[in-house]
Parts: sequence; C-alpha cells; structure tokens
Amino acid sequence: MSPFSKLLFLILMVFVSSAIASDDERVSELVSLQSRSKSGLIRLNDQSLARFLTAVKTPRPYSILLFFDAAQLHDKPELRLTELRNEFSIVSSSFLANNNPPNTNKLFFCDIEFKESQLSFSQFGVNALPHIRLIGPNMGLKDSESMDQGDFSRLADSMAEFVESKTNLSVGPIHRPPLFSRNQLVLLTVFILLWIPFLLKKLLAGQTILHDPKVWLAGSVFVYFFSVSGAMHNIIRKMPMFLVDRNDPSKLVFFYQGSGMQLGAEGFAVGFLYTVVGLLLAFMTHGLVRVSNVSVQRVVMIFALLVSFLAVKQVVYLDNWKTGYGIHGFWPSSWN
Repeated sequence: MSPFSKLLFLILMVFVSSAIASDDERVSELVSLQSRSKSGLIRLNDQSLARFLTAVKTPRPYSILLFFDAAQLHDKPELRLTELRNEFSIVSSSFLANNNPPNTNKLFFCDIEFKESQLSFSQFGVNALPHIRLIGPNMGLKDSESMDQGDFSRLADSMAEFVESKTNLSVGPIHRPPLFSRNQLVLLTVFILLWIPFLLKKLLAGQTILHDPKVWLAGSVFVYFFSVSGAMHNIIRKMPMFLVDRNDPSKLVFFYQGSGMQLGAEGFAVGFLYTVVGLLLAFMTHGLVRVSNVSVQRVVMIFALLVSFLAVKQVVYLDNWKTGYGIHGFWPSSWN
C-alpha cells in the first residue's frame, strides 16, 4: 500500500470512528435523559430535537416515538391530551420494564410541547392534536410515520401495537400503576376492620340499605340500562364517548356511521330509549293494573304504547343508518 493510500485510509478511519463516537454519545445522552424520568419519557424541544434527529445522518442507531403536546389545550376534554400523554408514559415505562439493552437503546419515547417547540411542529406539519409520530433510523421529518387518529381510542394498547408493527420491537405487557398505594391499602384495611362490628349490628337489625326495596329497584334499573347500552363493550374496548370531527376539529362526533365502531354516546342514547320502554312496560304490568278507573288505564296505556313505539322506531332508524342494513316490517299479503 502506497503512503498516499495509507493516508486516505487513516483519514477514512478517523471519520468513521468520529461518526461512531458521535452516535454513541447521542445514545448515551438519550439514555441519561431517559433515566431522569420515572416513566422513561424524554422531553425534547427545537434544539434537542435537531441534535438527535436533523443533525444526525441516516441511518441512526435509534428510533424516536414522539408525542406532540400543547399545554393550552389540556382543558379541552374532547382532545384527551392529558389522558393520552399518561397512556404514552405507561407504554414507555412498560417498554423499559419488559426489555433490556440493546433493545431499550433502539427506541426512545419523547414528547415536545407546542410553546417550546413551535418550529418542530411546523417542520413535522402537525396542525391537529392528538398526534404521535415515529421517526425511524432511516427516516427524516417529512417521511416519518404518524399514528392513525382512529387508533387513539384504545389508548396504550393501540400505541404499543403501533410501535411493534413499525419497529419490530416488542413492547410487552402493559404495566399500569396500582389503583391504590400501599399506605392507602393499609388505611382501607384498618377502616374495614373497624367498620365490621357496626355492619354486623346493622345486618342483624335489618337496617342496611340492602333491606330497602327502593335500592333494589334502582339497582335493577341500573343493571338493565348497563346491559342494553353496551356499557361493557365500551369498558372492554375503552371506547370514547365521542370523537373530534377530522374535517372540522371544532365539531364533535357522537354517532359514528359504520358497524365496526360504537361510541359511548351511541350506546347511552340507545340504552336510554330501551330503558324508557322497559320502565313503561314495568309500570303497565305492575302499577297500572292497580288503578280502578278503566278510562285512566286506557289513556295511560295508549300513551305508554305510543312512546314505546316511537322509541323503538328511533332505535331501528339509528341501526339502519349505522349499519346500512334495512330493518322494516312486512304486512300480510292479504292486506296488499
């Protein structure tokens, strides 16, 4: 090898080693920032985002999952930014708990705030929240992948699925914080132990709320409403009460057209109509029969049947609109 070739080779090795050292430094810095957060979530701004993304040549040795936040919009419940950011933190902490290096050094969970990072919002082209974007090792700002708005309804689970589908990294099971702390559980246990003698005394005397017929009546109505409103579906699927209209963020969508998704407001509306019908039926079979005046019985029964008919008709109309399937009655052929 000639002296000139040796010199070129040496210069090339210096550049390569400096690039590797630079990547290692950035990874070490990200790991340090990650360790300072309880959930592993890193707060970035315009300067730090440029250092870890735009100033680094691709391919980078890491991916960044970025949550876009705006503190001035936290008071808008329809956006659910505070809840979604908490869920994002849960995914971050679960990823760190379920994985070890080098996997934990390949993906970093970060967030940026609008007032601190307006330039970054503009560079990414983010004009609506909530918004989550993945910047892979070979991606720039413009070709990064954003999470679909419809997937936010399942919160942490859908975020984890998005990460696993785009990065080939496993998030693992979601670890949510316990509902009660250890001290709270101790206080609750002491309170229950102290309350047990008073409860036994009330039970023996028949003076508890469980002996009140009105409580059982209210409980029955609640169970009926819970059953017909699809509330269990909303709890299991973690469905929101409403969505923000994609075409007009100032509008809210309470009824979603399509059989693949049901919002909480839809179930409550249909559950209310069914509950009205059920209460009217219970009143006619248990209360109206005790009225001695036949005229009053007939008037009330006609009114109850009319209201029930209109309620069921509205439910059928909503079902036809939502699913696209027509449900209608057929008259006997002899009536045609």
